[in-house]
Amino acid sequence: GSEVSTMLRLRGVASASRAAATRAGTHQLQAKRAFTPLADQDRIFQNIYGEHDTSIKGAMKSGDWHKTDKIVQKGWEWIINEIKASGLRGRGGAGFPSGLKYSFMPKHKPDGRPSYLVINADESEPCTCKDREILRNEPHKLVEGCLIVGSAMMAKAAYIYIRGEYHDEAVALERAVAEAYKAGKIGKNASGSGYDFDVYVHRGAGAYICGEETAMIESLEGKQGKPRLKPPFPANVGLWGCPTTVTNVETVAVVPTIIRRGASWFSSFGRDNNKGTKLFNVGGNVNNPCTVEESMGVPMQYLIEKHGGGVKGGWSNLQAVIPGGVSVPMVNAEMAEEAIMDFDGLRKYKTALGTGSMTVIDKNQDLIQVVTRISSFFKHESCGQCTPCREGVAWMYNILQRFSVGNASVGEIQMLEEISRNIEGHTICALGDAAAWPVQGLIRNFRPLIEQRISEYKSQSAL
Repeated sequence: GSEVSTMLRLRGVASASRAAATRAGTHQLQAKRAFTPLADQDRIFQNIYGEHDTSIKGAMKSGDWHKTDKIVQKGWEWIINEIKASGLRGRGGAGFPSGLKYSFMPKHKPDGRPSYLVINADESEPCTCKDREILRNEPHKLVEGCLIVGSAMMAKAAYIYIRGEYHDEAVALERAVAEAYKAGKIGKNASGSGYDFDVYVHRGAGAYICGEETAMIESLEGKQGKPRLKPPFPANVGLWGCPTTVTNVETVAVVPTIIRRGASWFSSFGRDNNKGTKLFNVGGNVNNPCTVEESMGVPMQYLIEKHGGGVKGGWSNLQAVIPGGVSVPMVNAEMAEEAIMDFDGLRKYKTALGTGSMTVIDKNQDLIQVVTRISSFFKHESCGQCTPCREGVAWMYNILQRFSVGNASVGEIQMLEEISRNIEGHTICALGDAAAWPVQGLIRNFRPLIEQRISEYKSQSAL
């Protein structure tokens, strides 16, 4: 009798767990079904692959520079309110609400200082190449965006700071700026709006740190690219001591389309607090590495399978995914199956959207060596101003080098975690955080891998 009752109880537990699993699976499927792929007519970047004419003629055919004068004449308050209503958040990684950021710029300056708009086209984040496609194939969207956003800040000029390695992109951008000047779209009485606005292209010299806004300002001024202490913030004391806003290429390039099609159109995509469309990169061990525009909230698995052509060797061969650039913590295969690609969706897995440039890592790669390589990059690119970053990142790299062969003790895993915590949040800029997070992601999600490597090394050493 007791055996029968035990069997019945076990069957009951099994059926209850099956029911719970089914319910969880159903919720997951519903969440994925709720996502609607972006229709071609809703893509802001219609020429992202450079299949059509990239000159001003081709750009105007596709709707760029259409009634730009009327938009500028609507005034700064109307433009900023439209950007706020659209729910646009910064596309460079931090995700700060763009309308709010642009509204910080002082509009009435009794001291007569000019204001500047600085476009961050440095894009030095490894594995990130979304802005690159805009610069070489749709530069007029950026140049027009500069005029509209610049007028909303009462800015005198825009400086587009492009990374030195982007030679072809810089040439394409300079050509677009020259075309816009020739057609009267920028310069004196820009686009016939009555507003004077200049655009300059400035090439960097290859330093990752210059992607940080205050380091970029220092570099533009002809100094070493080292981040400044804040406050004062650039909106008060920026380029040459004047009010300045530093913003990302994609963030500015989408503004003209948002204003033409309406804030409500843009905010109809994505989830609350994560509105609009975005350029995503799918790279690493996939069959079809690509840059693609999708709505925010796209499932990570959908991006990999549909646009990336699937993981090499099939989904079962997936080991990890870095969701944005390399400066955010990686997620494991189970998380990747459920993860939603937006600012809030990835917070659940203690990671971030970053630049939205995924790196897919299959089971043929050594994850510890991957993070060691990332750590060596940040060690090399640290500007050296802050002791925690200058010293700590080198320490992390040295420990990871030993972890990659297993020549360490298990206690050092905790020590590495503590070093990363002492770097994170203790530096002038976010490079310290960017260096710490990949290491934390490795320890949090792949600790057994490190322990196994140490154990194997000890076994071999004992022979």
